[in-house]
Amino acid sequence: MRLLLVEDDAVLGAQTQQALKAAGYACDWLQEGSEASIQGTLEPYDLAILDLGLPGKPGLDVLAEWRAKPGSMPVIVLTARSSWQEKVEAFNLGADDYVTKPFHMEELLARISAVHKRSVGVVNGALVVADLSLDEQTQTIWQGDTAHALTGTEFRLLRYLMLHPGRIFSKTELTEHVYAYDADKDSNVIEVYINRLRQKVGADRIQTKRGQGYLFTGGQTSGVGA
Repeated sequence: MRLLLVEDDAVLGAQTQQALKAAGYACDWLQEGSEASIQGTLEPYDLAILDLGLPGKPGLDVLAEWRAKPGSMPVIVLTARSSWQEKVEAFNLGADDYVTKPFHMEELLARISAVHKRSVGVVNGALVVADLSLDEQTQTIWQGDTAHALTGTEFRLLRYLMLHPGRIFSKTELTEHVYAYDADKDSNVIEVYINRLRQKVGADRIQTKRGQGYLFTGGQTSGVGA
């Protein structure tokens, strides 16, 4: 899953980006509001984390501009501003969640997972497709009693496919959602990771649609647990 982090504090931004990458996310980090407004509408992010007190353009203006575009991504506001009036304004402009600083990284990670799952129709719990269960904490895929550990890229790719079962993705689309903006993007590498995942989840789970891309099968996605 590819995230956009907009945070002007250099120390907090670097720490947060590092933690998000360690949790298995591809994460781009920007520090200025005007740049964030543009990049957030041009790049296919799955979710954004947005500070409000930004140089160049206030965070609420950035949020409003994102929401003026069709199909904009879920947004979690992350700010030191804690008044109820500012929270109401952010939610009225289309924020999906609101986290105040200081915060615990574990809480932010939980909120990212919850907001993104809601955005694709999954409600809480482990990510499950048929008899496959993806443990997001340990980045492990389970099939019955059999478990396979996943690398960071394998996890991001499989998670994205499992969140959209039955949908065909081109290699370019998968590349855009698995790698950060400044990463060395080679869509041909996707084939390598697809083959690795087939060895772990079964070759029939990820189908190749000639001339179109890849399709993950196995039933409807659901949430289990709480």
